[in-house]
Amino acid sequence: MTPADPRDPEGHPVAANDNCDADGPDPEALRKVNDVALRLARIIGRRMAREDFAASVAKAANDNTPKSGDEPRHETGPESEDED
Repeated sequence: MTPADPRDPEGHPVAANDNCDADGPDPEALRKVNDVALRLARIIGRRMAREDFAASVAKAANDNTPKSGDEPRHETGPESEDED
């Protein structure tokens, strides 16, 4: 298809290897492609949700660790002993 070629009346671009009829894409083929695309999107979405959930669980499992740079306070130790 070159820029000088007339546009497709239905608005679909004409493929270089178009061996189908001139009525446009087969509706059954479009339905199948749509079904496959939706299935793939669901698989990708589930995978992303699993990874996000695993990251949040791993983060929550370590919520009692001190932040970097913070030293833990100990109530018992040489600093807390009173000198008489």
